[in-house]
Amino acid sequence: VQLQASGGGLVQPGGSLRLSCVPSGFRVYYYAIGWFREAPGKEREGVACITSRDGTRSYADSVKGRFTISRDNAENTVFLEMKGLKPEDTGVYRCATDYVILKDVCGLGDHEYEYWGQGTQVTVSS
Repeated sequence: VQLQASGGGLVQPGGSLRLSCVPSGFRVYYYAIGWFREAPGKEREGVACITSRDGTRSYADSVKGRFTISRDNAENTVFLEMKGLKPEDTGVYRCATDYVILKDVCGLGDHEYEYWGQGTQVTVSS
């Protein structure tokens, strides 16, 4: 089980980015996927997750209304669309899965996830 996150970069405040999470060894339709971010001096923060099957979504309060998590079953990819980016959104963004088939729930606690990708750097700065 592996996950690969990509799409990060340097963007000005107010800008947008779309991150991608591509798994190896499983289909995203069947498993919950979460996005987390890590910044120096801060605890890891869960920002969004999407459940298996019906794709119910959850967001951290800090990103509600700005970030959107989605899934493309044909491409077997989970996306994190980020708009209205702020300097405090800076960090390494990682996707993760609990790898529990058809559990149909997801949470934003990192202890709920077992397999993690390496991450992609997002820097929001003028």
